[in-house]
Amino acid sequence: MSARPRIAFYAPLKPPDHPDPSGDRRIARLTMKALERAGFAPFLASDLRTLDMAGDARVQAALADEAALEIERLLEDLAPAPPALWFTYHCYYKAPDLIGPHVARALGIPYAVSEASHAPSRRAGAWSRFARESERAIRAADVVFWTTRRDLPGLERLEGRRGRLAHLPAFTELPADADPNPDAAPARPVPTGPLRLLTVAMMRPGDKLASYRLLARALSWIEDRDWRLTVVGDGPLRAEVEAMFAPYGARVAFAGVVRERARLRRIYRAHELFLWPGVGEGVGMAYLEAQAEGLPCLAERRPGPADVVHAAPLPEPGPNGDPGPFGRALRALTSDRAALARMGRQAQAEVGRRHSLDAAAALLRGALAPLAAGRAGEGGAGGAEGGPCP
Repeated sequence: MSARPRIAFYAPLKPPDHPDPSGDRRIARLTMKALERAGFAPFLASDLRTLDMAGDARVQAALADEAALEIERLLEDLAPAPPALWFTYHCYYKAPDLIGPHVARALGIPYAVSEASHAPSRRAGAWSRFARESERAIRAADVVFWTTRRDLPGLERLEGRRGRLAHLPAFTELPADADPNPDAAPARPVPTGPLRLLTVAMMRPGDKLASYRLLARALSWIEDRDWRLTVVGDGPLRAEVEAMFAPYGARVAFAGVVRERARLRRIYRAHELFLWPGVGEGVGMAYLEAQAEGLPCLAERRPGPADVVHAAPLPEPGPNGDPGPFGRALRALTSDRAALARMGRQAQAEVGRRHSLDAAAALLRGALAPLAAGRAGEGGAGGAEGGPCP
C-alpha cells in the first residue's frame, strides 16, 4: 500500500492547536480531519498567527518580518523531503497567508487555499498591506475553495487568479447515531416542562455583542411563556451580556465555556431550539453542530446562517437592529414543540447530506488528488512572487 501524500497545513487566522476555542479553530481541526479522511497525511507546518485586528502598520510589519524567518525555517526543514502540497485554511485581509505561496513556489509544489475571501475595498486604508498580501496568496493558488455565497463574487472578480474555484460547503462531524431518514423514524415524545432554549457564542465586541443584544430584546416576544435559556460561552464582555439578560432573571443560565466536545453534544441534545441571530457570522459552525445533534436553529437571513441553517424559517433582519422579525419568528416556532422536534430531525438529515465530514473529504479528494499526484502543471504556486511585499 502506497504512503499517503503529505500535505503541509497552515491556518494563519488561528492554528488548530490554539488554546482558545472558536469556530475558526474548530474548522481548522475539522479540515485536517477531512484531509486525512480524503487519503492524505496532513501535518501542521507552522503556528505563526498573522492576525491584525486593529489595522496597525507596525504590527503588520513585525508579522511580515516573522513570516520571512518562518519561510527560511520551513524551506530548510522541508527541502529534503517536500510535501506533496501546501494547504492554507482561511486567508483574508486581516490574516493573510504570508508563508504558503513562497514556500510552495520554492519547493515546486501545488498550493491550495480554502475559505478565502477578497475585499477590494481594503486595498486602501489601515489594512492595505495585508489586503495586497491576501490577494497575492489567492492569485497564486492552484485551487481556491469557497464556502459561503457571500465570498464567491469577489473571488470570481479577482484579476490574475491562477487556479480554479471549487465549492467546499461548511462541514462538521455527525454523531454515530444520526438518523439519515428522519421521516421513517418513530416520533419522539414531546418534551414537557419549560421550553429549553440554547445559545452558544463567545462574548466579544462587535458582531457577537450585536447578536446578543438582539437576542435579549427578542426574548420579550415569549416573555409570557414558560422557557429556560442556557448560554454557553464567555469572553471579555460577559458582564455586559449578563446585564442584557438580567430582566429575565433565573430563566437565563450562563454555563461559561464548554471545552469538551462530548459535553457540548449532550448540551445540544438536552435542548429544543438553538437561538442566534447571526449578525456578521461567517460560516456559523455552532448552527451546524447543533443541527448535527438534531437541534433546529433560529437565525436571521444573513449570509452565514443562510448557507448552513436548514428546515427552520430564516426571518429577514429588521431595520437598524429591530428584533421584531426575529422575535415574531421565535414566538411562532415555540408554539408547537412537536413541530420543533420534526424540524430538528429534518435539519440533522440535511446536514448529513450536505455538510458531513465524508462529503467534505470526497470534495477535497477530487480537487487535490490530481495536484498531489503531480498533475498541477509546471511547478506549484507559480503566481507567487518573492517574499512578503514591502
